[in-house]
Amino acid sequence: MSWFESFILGLVQGLTEFLPISSSAHLRLTAAFAGWEDPGAAFTAITQIGTETAVLIYFRKDIARIVTAWFRSLTDKAMRSDHDAQMGWLVIVGSIPIGVLGVTFKDQIEGPFRDLRLIATTLIVMGVVLGVADRLAARDEAGGRHRVVRERKSLKDLSVKDGLIFGFCQAMALIPGVSRSGATISGGLLMGYTREAAARYSFLLAIPAVLASGAFELKDAGEGGHVSWGPTIFATLIAFAVGYAVIAWFMKFITTKSFMPFVIYRILLGILLFILVGTDALSPHAGESAG
Repeated sequence: MSWFESFILGLVQGLTEFLPISSSAHLRLTAAFAGWEDPGAAFTAITQIGTETAVLIYFRKDIARIVTAWFRSLTDKAMRSDHDAQMGWLVIVGSIPIGVLGVTFKDQIEGPFRDLRLIATTLIVMGVVLGVADRLAARDEAGGRHRVVRERKSLKDLSVKDGLIFGFCQAMALIPGVSRSGATISGGLLMGYTREAAARYSFLLAIPAVLASGAFELKDAGEGGHVSWGPTIFATLIAFAVGYAVIAWFMKFITTKSFMPFVIYRILLGILLFILVGTDALSPHAGESAG
């Protein structure tokens, strides 16, 4: 991998990680369109450490409060009813599905799941799901001539059951094209949560999964020696800087705007990908021999 490739891929990772359009799909597609080798699941997992560091810094006050309350609840029974302490447990519970499924389907994630036809399918299908979920949220918030405004749930309403559902939605993002934020936000909206609550929990829930995945890939890469460390670290730093800016923008965007621009983008990109593969302009396995 060249330094130029690492710069572009780091930029793509930072721009797409927190938007509901799938960073893993865009890394895969960027390489395929440019004629580069697929950067691979290991590169994706390691550069996600950069974007997740941006989450740690952006939500540092929330995270510090949750971690402190959670540790106190281990010895202080009175703290177990505290919302922040409960959030700590709910993040742990919600992280279980992706941990189990990620290990179980590791070979598929690094191989068959990266087929461009599957990515095109998931882009379109999850785009439709996100569109339906967003439409339901907008209807509840706006009400109507024959409907009253329906109050949506906040994170204070989060239960173990909902936390697990969020977790299974996040696990769907193991398939490139689904999008971690897109799947969890869609799940949250369909369960009746506000856009802001669904997005905030989505970002918090990603922390253990992404850091664990990155550490796991770092270990394997260190033993196998198949990662270009200089360019990968450079891409990770780029992803961190760009990702932080995207988080700040996205959290403001969702308070007043609809997800429909992302829905339209996903569907159009999926259709374009099917056309390119169907006309043999692009191989479904383009650039798969990567490291």
